[in-house]
Amino acid sequence: MLFCYGTLQFDAVLKALLGRIPEQVPAAAPGYRAAALIDRVYPGLVVSAAGGSASGVALTDLSNEEWRIRDAFEDEKYDLCEVALSTGATAWAYIWPGGDVCSEDWDPAAFEARHLSAYAERRTRLAPGLAAGKPKGK
Repeated sequence: MLFCYGTLQFDAVLKALLGRIPEQVPAAAPGYRAAALIDRVYPGLVVSAAGGSASGVALTDLSNEEWRIRDAFEDEKYDLCEVALSTGATAWAYIWPGGDVCSEDWDPAAFEARHLSAYAERRTRLAPGLAAGKPKGK
């Protein structure tokens, strides 16, 4: 199971990257927040000093090939770690190691209004190369 708290909460991004919309359930990661990142339109999951919880979805039926595509897609700075969810389950999540984290949380509504269409379009162009095992940007 993969916990998604950022751009992968949007069906258009999932469809562009994976060619389908995986099964998903609403979830949250207590003790974390989806932080805005400097000069990036996507967030990073970081420990929340103020408590709280990062909301998102858990993708429940990713194939091995889809996991490989996901790993190739993510920024190399992320660490894949297991996190506890509010549902009582655990899931893998891409954790941001810090360094360029903003004090404010990432705003999914602002991303949807300003960036989603172009972001999904870029993922559509990137997906065939990732599926073929080519490095991102090649």
